[in-house]
Amino acid sequence: MWPFRPRSASSRGAAPDGGPPGDQAGQRGRHGEQLARSFLRQLGLKVLAANYRCPAGEVDLIALDASTHKTLDCDTLVFVEVKTRSPGQLTSPESAVDDAKRNQMRKVARYYQSARSAHDLAVRFDVIAIVLDPAGQAEIKHIPGAF
Repeated sequence: MWPFRPRSASSRGAAPDGGPPGDQAGQRGRHGEQLARSFLRQLGLKVLAANYRCPAGEVDLIALDASTHKTLDCDTLVFVEVKTRSPGQLTSPESAVDDAKRNQMRKVARYYQSARSAHDLAVRFDVIAIVLDPAGQAEIKHIPGAF
């Protein structure tokens, strides 16, 4: 796991509009997705979509990994599921990505590739597991090629 510190105080738990926090789990999930986007960008990936929805389902992030071009002779579309939890929960964030979610992500990937005529790109499925403490500090575990 990599410790990750948000760059701005505004990303430490306040609602995006500066108002009072809403649903804590939903807010934690949105904050985790923001951290995951920043994390992927720091790794050199280009984030193409967030919360992508289509008839096949939903995926948290879609990114392009150009670093695979040398080894695979093509860029890689990366479909990312982000799971964010508080410290002390009984199960790890990544364990929440079950068979049903994996199957849905595969369907979304096929739909996205077809809709974008992107069949020439390799596909990878990553999981980003985040444990976010009440002070806004995060531990991020990136699992490339999780399935």
